[in-house]
Order: sequence, then structure tokens, then C-alpha cells
Amino acid sequence: MGFTQELRRQADGIYQAIFDHPFVRGIARGQLEKEQLIHYVKQDYEYLNAYMRIYGIAISKSRTREEIAMFNEQIAYILNREVQPHQIFCQAAGVNFEELQGYPLAPSAHHYIRHMLTVAHEGSLGEIYAVLLPCPWTYLEIGQKLLAEVQPTSDHPFYEWIDFYGRLSGDVTEKFIHALDRWADTAREEERQRMADHFLQSCQLEYLFWDMAYRQEDWPVAMPMISHSSK
Repeated sequence: MGFTQELRRQADGIYQAIFDHPFVRGIARGQLEKEQLIHYVKQDYEYLNAYMRIYGIAISKSRTREEIAMFNEQIAYILNREVQPHQIFCQAAGVNFEELQGYPLAPSAHHYIRHMLTVAHEGSLGEIYAVLLPCPWTYLEIGQKLLAEVQPTSDHPFYEWIDFYGRLSGDVTEKFIHALDRWADTAREEERQRMADHFLQSCQLEYLFWDMAYRQEDWPVAMPMISHSSK
């Protein structure tokens, strides 16, 4: 069993919990509250902004032009393609995508982003692959599972969302899997353990991200608004 397949085996309970989460089940049924969709898009917009910055850090640690090109392609993918799932949720919620940009991070999203940024700054390129991989991998499997289970038609409110992740998002997952396996083949045991820890924590935080959106999570005490007076 390869390194990433062993990680997937260890994370299976977390994946199953994500598949069973009420937000994911709401996508399957086509029934989610407007406020839940809005909260998800607000947080995921900022999450993906951070994800692209981590790609930038990965580029600075890349050893070959092929690695640089892969991360550069993924930045372009987020900028040009991954806005589509957000727009699908916005359409269902009856809001404009542009209205949901620039909002503060909720606690779980904040934790997830800081987790990835810490690994990106302090870890190896292999550790960056490991910390990033759960995001595309869990979404790919959610999409594939919902395609098979629901078999949605074009009248399903989240048909395009399910189709996007179930059919179109496998490329980056496969690239990261192969890259992480290659890195693990020559890594020392201590680094392999760090990569496993990063991967499993990101899986847990993927679950918390869905839960954050479903519960419309916010900070327990209202955050004060800071005014910036012009001089």
C-alpha cells in the first residue's frame, strides 16, 4: 500500500463523517438554508485566498519547473474555475457572489488556514503536499459519492456543484497524490510522520469547515468593529 493510500485508510472514519454531515446531506437533497450557503461562501472565499498564498510558498520551495508549473496552474484554476461552485450556492441563496467577499474568518476557518500556513512556512514541500491534499481529495469523493447516490439531473439545485467536484476536480487530487507518494519514498521516518499528522489534521478541519457552515459558526463574543479614520 502506498503512502497516500495508507493515509486515506487511516482517515476513512473522518471521510465517512464528512459524507454523513448534514451540510453534505443537504447538498444531496438540494435543501440547505440560505444563511448556511451564504456563510459557507463567505468563509470559503477567504479560505481559497489563503490556499493560493500557500501555493505561492510552495513555488518558493519547488525544485523543478514542473513543480512550479503545477502550483501556478492551480492558482489559475482557483481564480478562473473554482468560483463556479460559489456562484452555484449564491444563486440558490439569491445573492450576488461579490456581496460575500471580504468577511472575517470564523473560528474553524481561521484555525484551518493558520494550520496550513504554519506547515507551509515551517515544513518541507512534501509537508505542504500533505497539508493541502485533504481539501481536493475529500471534495472529489463527495462529488463522486453524490453523483452515484443521487444521480442528479439538471433540475437539482446543486446539480452543477455535484458535477463540478464529481467529474472535473480529479486532476489536482491525482497530481498531489503522486507528488506526495514520490516525496514519501525518499523521506525520513520523522518527516513521513509529520506529513501523516498534517494530512489527518487537515481531514479533521475539513469536517469542521462543513460543520462551521452548517451551524453558521461565529466567535463566542462579538468582535468589535475597528474604524480606520482618515487623516
